[in-house]
Amino acid sequence: MTSDVATSFESYLNRNSRRMDRLVADFFKQGSAPDMTRYLYDPLARYSANGGKRHRPLICELACQAVGGDAVRARSAGAAIEHFHTAALIHDDIADESTLRRGRPCMHLTLGEGLAINAGDLALSQVTGLIVEDGHLDDGVKLRVLDELVKMTTRTVEGQALDIGWVRDGRFDISVDDYLLMATHKTAYYSGGTPLAVGAIVGGGTGAEVEALRAFGLATGLAFQIQDDILNLVGKKEAVKKDFRSDIVEGKRTLVAVHAIAHSPHSAGLYAILSAHTDEPGVLAQAVDIMREAGSLDFARGYALELVNEAKAALAPVLRPGTQRDLLLSMADFFVNRMH
Repeated sequence: MTSDVATSFESYLNRNSRRMDRLVADFFKQGSAPDMTRYLYDPLARYSANGGKRHRPLICELACQAVGGDAVRARSAGAAIEHFHTAALIHDDIADESTLRRGRPCMHLTLGEGLAINAGDLALSQVTGLIVEDGHLDDGVKLRVLDELVKMTTRTVEGQALDIGWVRDGRFDISVDDYLLMATHKTAYYSGGTPLAVGAIVGGGTGAEVEALRAFGLATGLAFQIQDDILNLVGKKEAVKKDFRSDIVEGKRTLVAVHAIAHSPHSAGLYAILSAHTDEPGVLAQAVDIMREAGSLDFARGYALELVNEAKAALAPVLRPGTQRDLLLSMADFFVNRMH
């Protein structure tokens, strides 16, 4: 697909993200006492309102429609996955000692670590509750969706354990395959594989459609994470909207860093920078230069492109032709061509 086709998914997100903001907000519960609202429900609602493009619930809807289902049936699942995303970001920022999220101070800095953890826990509790209370789904479908969400949660936590553990223990014996396992678990399940599989399930898709969409989501979700890794190092808009080059500051074992450690003649210098946890701009730029000279940025970019091209080729013949299929295919291109 051309870059013009990739923009069709971006246009779809831009047209529908505000609608999804309202939908996700509708699924938030309210506190039963003023101080509950003050310390818990309102801070969580404000945090969620700064929600980005809402691609996860929107692709859940697309998958439902792509197999012939009514998008209404995907609303609770989409909102549940978005609540999970909110919880994961709150807890991830605490674990990484991050300072900014989407251009704003992290919740643990504005609310305090204890209340931030509690708010993340509330978001997690709503993940399963939304499905149980959905009157559009019969009990059999609810059980299938809940099983998917439990597995998604487990996979994400497993990936997070690897990500945090490698940094804590100063591990640099990480292979490309190790990184791919971590990123697939930490990101690809909840950013791609599960939203699409659940959308197909609630839409009444066949087993073949569900599994094809899951595989497509895992591949494109992994490409999404790799592109995130790249943008954190070189993306122009990231310098404003996120904690620019924070992956270096935090010593993250990204695909770019793992490749550079294995291939650069200056790997010892990169190792030292990743271990120092410095935020000095000149030192961070030096690390990026080492990665670039090792061909690691190009390697990561090429790997992501290969992932999405193979994913598109596998999905296209499984789904019926139509707008939803075209948008999902263009999603793959958007994930690796986005600049923020």
